[in-house]
Amino acid sequence: MSANENVEVSKKKEKENPFVSIVFNIVIPVIVLSKLTSADRLGPVYGLIVALAFPTVYFIYDFLKRRNTNFISIVGFVSILLTGIIGVFEFPSEWIAYKEASVPFLIGLAILISLKTPYPLVRKLLYNDNLMDVQLVDRILDEKNKREEFDRVLVNSTYLLALSFLVSTITNFVLAKVVIHSLSGTEAFTQELAKMTALSLPVNALPATVVMMFALWYLISNLKKTTGLTMEEMLAPELREKMDESPKEKTDKDSSEENKE
Repeated sequence: MSANENVEVSKKKEKENPFVSIVFNIVIPVIVLSKLTSADRLGPVYGLIVALAFPTVYFIYDFLKRRNTNFISIVGFVSILLTGIIGVFEFPSEWIAYKEASVPFLIGLAILISLKTPYPLVRKLLYNDNLMDVQLVDRILDEKNKREEFDRVLVNSTYLLALSFLVSTITNFVLAKVVIHSLSGTEAFTQELAKMTALSLPVNALPATVVMMFALWYLISNLKKTTGLTMEEMLAPELREKMDESPKEKTDKDSSEENKE
């Protein structure tokens, strides 16, 4: 392999496995909190520590492996840490609701504040190299003198993105208030924490994801108008390659390889 090829390979960032992320951050903690926190097993305090250890270790491992952490993952890690502190040191359980609401609120606030900086977070979350061919789109925007028009679209997309985290703030707070009633540090508290964690995906993530997808649709539809590119042309090269390889082509390729063997 040449030196240039080595550079290209090193530039390619390994992507996070969403299945592994869900298992370590949701599935295993829910099982531990639900099944292992009774007095005859780990107990509520040690059970909570073990449950929180999985997403904590995953965060550290993923950072060391990919070297590509970001603001949201850091806030998520702090959220896990605060949950552990509230449970282990037996602070008032109602703090959980405010902690749950504060995480997406801080992210949404940071997204809005970033508009006033040279590095708006909307570029990291929606307009990035993993989703779009940013270099191609930027070049066409400059050629057509559409940069100011695109900047306005980006601002509107930022407001929509911040709205998705506002939705998550409200649903997080309501869910925690409805589910968490017991004193922190007790077995009942860890059971309720398991229930809240299990419900967080459908209750919190799905509504926020719908709003975020609308923000992405708004961004792409306006880019199509300003650049004249199709959606497929705007996609990142890696995504285009996957789309170009149709099921028939993939089958023919596999058959050809089998015949060679």
